[in-house]
Amino acid sequence: MGDADKLIQSAEALLAHIEMLLPPAPAPTDWKASIAFRWRKRGGRGVIEAVSHVHKIGLGDLHGIDSQKKIVEQNTRQFVEGYPANNVLLTGARGTGKSSLIKALLNKYAPRGLRVIEVEKQDLIDLPEIVDHIDNRPERFILFCDDLSFEADEPGFKALKVVLDGSVAAASENCLIYATSNRRHLMPEYMTENLEAKRVDDEIHPGETVEEKISLSERFGVWASFYPFDQDEYLEIVAQWLSHFKIAGASSDAVRQAALQWALQRGSRSGRVAWQFARDWAGRSRVARGK
Repeated sequence: MGDADKLIQSAEALLAHIEMLLPPAPAPTDWKASIAFRWRKRGGRGVIEAVSHVHKIGLGDLHGIDSQKKIVEQNTRQFVEGYPANNVLLTGARGTGKSSLIKALLNKYAPRGLRVIEVEKQDLIDLPEIVDHIDNRPERFILFCDDLSFEADEPGFKALKVVLDGSVAAASENCLIYATSNRRHLMPEYMTENLEAKRVDDEIHPGETVEEKISLSERFGVWASFYPFDQDEYLEIVAQWLSHFKIAGASSDAVRQAALQWALQRGSRSGRVAWQFARDWAGRSRVARGK
């Protein structure tokens, strides 16, 4: 046996040994296991995993955001029915129902083929790979990025821009990106950036840094803004959730005072705070009744 043959055998043996040390390839995604999925990394490889317990919230459970529901549902319906639709950015106050709205739309349109894949911010660089995974699927996919924000020079920022705006390869027709954020422009804005602005005739033109930040949010075709609830709206949401838990006296003075005190302690009158109060009150009420 010549030296070349020995070298080839040694290389093949080395490759076989390396393959034994590598983690096994992930199992194919079971698309019938759920209507919601997550992108996860396992041994350096990405896999789409089914979510076992999907939040069963409905659109009727969400109060105080009727205009936002109308905007986002219209876009989602167009998408599910195979018509042109846009990527969606939901921004505004925390706890006002941004992510809950996406979950509710999933529950409504899942029988018509809608699916959601949740992608963490640090995994946004994998978006092209995720799109390749679902390219030939018959379902319609929302790639969901929750509580999205970036610092300067994060790799996910550029990756998201490429997928939203398209690169040489066109984005898949069966997927859209829905993102929620407390920031309209998805990145922190600093006073010093205003110094970059220039006056051209009577117009003010933002500097390059501001333009870069605005450019990402502009790539979302639909914007929905969410605002803090006033006291009456907050109490209406509390009453709705207590009714959901089948608790009587949801509009009593005792409930109203307790709900307002709960919100005061947390410094927020949001839908999330109303939900948390209702769960606490319902639990206490049933313990008191021995049920």
